[in-house]
Amino acid sequence: MKPLILVVEDEPPIQKLLAYNLGAAGFEVASAYDGEEAIIMLDERTPDLVLLDWMLPQLSGLELCRRLRRRQATAHVPIIMLTARGEEPDRLRGLDTGADDFITKPFSPAELIARIRAVLRRVRPAFAEEVLEFHDLRMDLAAHRIFRGDQEVHLSPTEFRLLRHFMENPGRVFSRGQLLDRVWGSDLDIELRTVDATIRRLRRAINADNRPDLLRTVRAEGYSLDKAAANGAEPSAMDETEEARGS
Repeated sequence: MKPLILVVEDEPPIQKLLAYNLGAAGFEVASAYDGEEAIIMLDERTPDLVLLDWMLPQLSGLELCRRLRRRQATAHVPIIMLTARGEEPDRLRGLDTGADDFITKPFSPAELIARIRAVLRRVRPAFAEEVLEFHDLRMDLAAHRIFRGDQEVHLSPTEFRLLRHFMENPGRVFSRGQLLDRVWGSDLDIELRTVDATIRRLRRAINADNRPDLLRTVRAEGYSLDKAAANGAEPSAMDETEEARGS
């Protein structure tokens, strides 16, 4: 699953340059040309990193950075600011606002990609790993294989992508809509109940032989990969509904 980078930049030539280089480096790219458009896009899908121009029309990059840090859904999304302001007071002001790093214009695309990868590795080490581990689950990304303890688990491609997403974000609760966007893709016309059905199949696959359930259902919120689920937590009403559908 490619990390999603939201580029917020009002100059089309720079947007085009960034989209090309980020795409070539293996990232998925979404583009916004001002702060208000960026907020709308963030409401639809949370990116893995925001590349944010300081000087934007209407809503400045600095103010947008402040707003993102105040919102629960984006409080921990890494932000790299693009700026022509190279002076130390400006950099400190941006860092105090919540930016994780700065790139001064003009910039080298190669340096930008390296900075993005460094920030992603720092905030989400899973991006740098070829093997993901959680509890007794192990996912070998290079070999495309999953093991629960010593036993191999066989999943469909969609189930594999779903489990990978959970293992890259352990403990975090995702709504059905968020999972549809991140695993299936926002351009596909798929019903929310598809998520429930896939979660049910994934549960059965990784919990074979009466192993503890690692998938936690949070009523009215969604799902997460959580060790608490393996500690005997009672299933919620949503769990019971899923079992009824699957029986």
